[in-house]
Amino acid sequence: MKNEKFTPTVAYLGPEASFTHVAANHLFGGAGLMPYPTIPDCIEAVVAGHVAYAVVPLENALEGSVPMTIDYLFHGSELFINAEIATPIEQHLMVNEKQADFVDEIESVHSHPHALAQCHKYLQYRFRRVPLMQTTSTAAAAKYVSENPDEKIAAIGNKMAAVKYGLHLADENIHDFHFNHTRFVVLSLRKEKLVYKGHSASIKTTLMVKLPEDDRSGMLHQILSVFSWRRLNLSKIESRPLKTGLGNYFFIIDVLESEEHPMMKGAMEELAALNCTARSFGSYYTYEQQPLRHS
Repeated sequence: MKNEKFTPTVAYLGPEASFTHVAANHLFGGAGLMPYPTIPDCIEAVVAGHVAYAVVPLENALEGSVPMTIDYLFHGSELFINAEIATPIEQHLMVNEKQADFVDEIESVHSHPHALAQCHKYLQYRFRRVPLMQTTSTAAAAKYVSENPDEKIAAIGNKMAAVKYGLHLADENIHDFHFNHTRFVVLSLRKEKLVYKGHSASIKTTLMVKLPEDDRSGMLHQILSVFSWRRLNLSKIESRPLKTGLGNYFFIIDVLESEEHPMMKGAMEELAALNCTARSFGSYYTYEQQPLRHS
């Protein structure tokens, strides 16, 4: 789905062969992609103008939202969402080729916290007493295993990582549930929609809404009514701490409509009339990616 007009620079949560890399490559192609070690590093690279876009995980179907992404968007940046891609998540156990015959002697399993959680039942069954080591990404775990061939360690990640780092697939599809997807979003300093072949027919707008200081009884019901009577369909609503004290929250709301629609404009005006602070992160198309297939 590479943009034929120019090759943008795109930050993604690395190293190479992370699930974020897979998502970024699907939208932008391989050119111009730049790995960064953490989600904040990706976001800050856009804010500082070092790259045009950042691709970061926003939500997993099993583990829920990625708090770091949401909190950085709300508290630390003025970025917009330009596109969303839903990527299937298939997890595999991989070891260094030197350890291929010693999988049952593995002394630690390395991966991103979400990946470890997604394989909880498998790990409990096969590696109950083996320490689980958290890494910044599944690809970082795979890279570490490849660089330490004499250690009896394993990584959990995707097949692209196994190929990239020359690892042996000791066990495939070890995730507990097989409908798992992660939502990745494309962020930039510009409010724009990235339009490629294969996007969804509908458009989505993400809002962040802060309740008024007096927080009157029934306020959340009033906010939902703003969308309800206008027949604006919400695909998600979630609360996150404001970091100003216990019981103080803001709300993330996904609306299946463009912010330019008259009803959406009316909704934003009514939220302001209710003394709510509402910010739109822009309207964007969503994309669905097929599972990875490697021979």
